[in-house]
Amino acid sequence: MPKAIYVLNGPNLNLLGVREPEIYGYTTLADIEANCAKRLEGTGHALVFRQSNHEGELIDWIHEAREHGCALIINPAGYGHTSVALLDALKALSIPVIECHLSNPQTREAFRHHSYVSLAAKGIIAGFGATGYELAIQAALSLTDNA
Repeated sequence: MPKAIYVLNGPNLNLLGVREPEIYGYTTLADIEANCAKRLEGTGHALVFRQSNHEGELIDWIHEAREHGCALIINPAGYGHTSVALLDALKALSIPVIECHLSNPQTREAFRHHSYVSLAAKGIIAGFGATGYELAIQAALSLTDNA
């Protein structure tokens, strides 16, 4: 049986749909999870979809993905710009890491132009809103099923 595809979401993403919808849209995190699950139907891959406002919990889940995942998609949110600890955890993975952002950080404030997570990512999907997660699932499937 194929291993799971992990989708981890960082701080404040639990507020999708209500927090700054002009930037992040009106789609909720539950909607995104449902779309990811639908995209994985028939592939044999399970979906592990989680969100935390706590850096340590995200790191624990990254460690879990080392054993139980075949790919990891992460929207680190604000931690992408600040967390060397997330980078270190991601660098310990032997599975593909895909960084995903709803907005395009390069078109926003200067402090958002740098991401520590990018240093460990196979690729980055940004600026496509909620659809970016489905693109990331497709990329994960391509990287794992054709490896």
